Amino acid sequence: MAGVEGRVAVVTGASQGIGRACALVLAGAGAKVALCARNLEKLQQVAAEIATQGGEAQAFKMDVACEEEIKVGVKEVLQRFGKIDILVNNAGVTRDQLIMRMKRADWDDVLGTNLTGPFLLSQAVIGSMLKQRWGRIINITSIFGQIGQAGQTNYAASKAGLIGLTMALAREVASRSITVNAVAPGWIETAMTSVLSEALKEKMRASVPLGRTGTDMDVAHAVKFLASEEAGYITGEVLKVNGGILMG
Repeated sequence: MAGVEGRVAVVTGASQGIGRACALVLAGAGAKVALCARNLEKLQQVAAEIATQGGEAQAFKMDVACEEEIKVGVKEVLQRFGKIDILVNNAGVTRDQLIMRMKRADWDDVLGTNLTGPFLLSQAVIGSMLKQRWGRIINITSIFGQIGQAGQTNYAASKAGLIGLTMALAREVASRSITVNAVAPGWIETAMTSVLSEALKEKMRASVPLGRTGTDMDVAHAVKFLASEEAGYITGEVLKVNGGILMG
């Protein structure tokens, strides 16, 4: 089986941005996609979009900060599709603030969604992958988990932790032909960055050697590759999708 055709993929945060792009690209390549996020209405719109393009997808309401919703959601996906081959841990939040002003709740919310959520989801789906001796887990981290960012101690810590989780889990499950990798986007045009000022956006673009900000599709195509049969000898890797801001 080449690529991802016939595989079942779970994508979190699939209602918009990078998650939506990943779902569209995976479905377009022949995967059946379980769309997961908090907003069921938006998920259903993405599912309809995939259906009009000849793909197959179904929406599952899931808040990755809630362990019970993860357990119920994964159970429903398995009942619907019979297996889970690919997990894309994409859902994430920000609660930016300088550390002197950051509330404990801002720290807990970001770590709970961005790091504990992927841990719990990986734990929930790994049984299906171990049983079939094949799987792909792809964690969407960030360049700020590699270089840090002022005002984002919580976000940077969560994304750095996700890189560590990726490498540790990759070692645990490699013998069963399950790969675990991360994709670390740089400046990407999403709803999360759309609120920034034009001056800051221009400063961002100027820092990118390729001369432009990235798109959600730039990230999605990297995810599709790591999810594919062809990427079977890559594990524990952090694939930078940042236009050259961080090299090496």
